Amino acid sequence: MELNFTCSGRNITAKDVEHIKEVIAQNPDKSRRFLSQELCRQWNWRQPNGVLRDMVCRGLMLKLEREGLITLPPRKFVPKNPFIERRQPAFIDVDKTPVEAELKSIKQDIELCQVKRTKSEKLYNSLINEHHYLKYVYPIGENLKYIAMLEDRPVACVGWTSPPWYIGKRDRFIGWSAEVRKKNLHLMAYQTRFLILPWVRVPHLASFLLGLNARIISSDWEKVYNHPVYYLETFVDKERFKGTCYKAANWIYLGDTTGRGKLAPTSKKTKSIKAVLGYPLCGDFREKLCEG
Repeated sequence: MELNFTCSGRNITAKDVEHIKEVIAQNPDKSRRFLSQELCRQWNWRQPNGVLRDMVCRGLMLKLEREGLITLPPRKFVPKNPFIERRQPAFIDVDKTPVEAELKSIKQDIELCQVKRTKSEKLYNSLINEHHYLKYVYPIGENLKYIAMLEDRPVACVGWTSPPWYIGKRDRFIGWSAEVRKKNLHLMAYQTRFLILPWVRVPHLASFLLGLNARIISSDWEKVYNHPVYYLETFVDKERFKGTCYKAANWIYLGDTTGRGKLAPTSKKTKSIKAVLGYPLCGDFREKLCEG
């Protein structure tokens, strides 16, 4: 049997398919989840943070079954789709007394806190859902969430996720090949939400927080996911914003999106044009991201 394709960086061969059949035969009463996890353990197939690539492996097995190459045991249960049926974040009320001040008078009292996997994560979710125009969307892949606190009050939120798979202007700026991008994309972070709460009026606060976040995000990412990040990126909707705070924080403008969206079937503009912005976290970011 001729078989050779790649799945999440792993080359799948006919020998691998035979091994999968053996694992299924040796565990006839086990669930599909057990089988995928057992394969990941035997192959040492893990994410950069050490977690088993369980869902990727399960997707691989489903693909092989659809093609008639293996036979999986019957499903023991069908879980709910968390992205379709996920509840909206619970509302958490906060003090909305206006905050009006000069940055120099309060910046020593501002603390930017990483709140993912903490008790404050629900507060971040609530604030984004209530006050950000894009609302809260459950993040896919690696992600961090920050709340900027002034004494005991939240004043801003910043959210980061795994970066988009392909952005032409970014990839040309970095100078990596498609193969290297697949390997090293996890060494970047994408800012998906940035919110100054509407009752906070502090000039230059946004650019100050961008600079503060840039100084701590790599070490925070390493604490959670066991690897650093070397480059930050985001989009700015040019129909809504000018991106002034990013310019003030020395982010680099790389150009504009086409307005067609990912994998669009048409060449016509269907979405708003967005500026592509990047921020290297170290001088040798290209060398680190382009390591083969």
